[in-house]
Amino acid sequence: MKTKKCKVIAASITGPAHSQKKQSCQDYCRYAVDGRNIVAAVADGAGSAKFGKIGARLICDTVVDLLKNADFAKVRPTVKRAVEVARQKAMLHRFNRSKSEKHLDDFSATLVGFVYNRGRGMFFHIGDGAALALNCSGQYTASLPENGNFRCETYFYTMPDWKENLRFTSFSEAQAVFLMSDGVSNFAFHRDYREPEKNFIEPIHDFLCNEPHKGRAVRALSNTLRTARAQRLNSDDKTLLWAQL
Repeated sequence: MKTKKCKVIAASITGPAHSQKKQSCQDYCRYAVDGRNIVAAVADGAGSAKFGKIGARLICDTVVDLLKNADFAKVRPTVKRAVEVARQKAMLHRFNRSKSEKHLDDFSATLVGFVYNRGRGMFFHIGDGAALALNCSGQYTASLPENGNFRCETYFYTMPDWKENLRFTSFSEAQAVFLMSDGVSNFAFHRDYREPEKNFIEPIHDFLCNEPHKGRAVRALSNTLRTARAQRLNSDDKTLLWAQL
């Protein structure tokens, strides 16, 4: 059975930290609404990785392809299998000269995504970035960033211990879901991450709900991420994906 109609708007912009070095955006996102499940993923290729954007694309494409028709009861093992497949793709990629795990860190990327089916949802998450599910009562469920012991240190699906850093968070009866890379998360939530920044989340949600033209919605979202204040708050690439369920 196909999923009900779902509205998805996503935008990615290059942050000043990369544009000043004439580098392209290392974020990537992908979604699907044409299968048994609604599924989306956002990945942030590590700035220190030679092929971080490729690694981000590999993981997003793989998890979406494997999850869109998966049995919801088997989401967790399917996500784990998707990560293993993406790692295998990176090992066999033409830019991986060793064709082994030795150079997997060249494709390092974080991952945050969700799968949703008939009122049941599940976030899956490795590293920083964040996810937020809102219900009709204004309550929310969040999957928050996870960082290492040092500033700017996080976890990637290419690490040997990726299974230890893969997190799942269930949610239900969501009205909308936000996925974001870490270039957005620090001003989409309060500093302590205890709750979302309503002055950021709610206007975006209201606008996207009421804007019927997808092109205008994408442009408006891109312009929001590109404002001087947003760039000043975080100089990293920025990706925000919003889905009305």
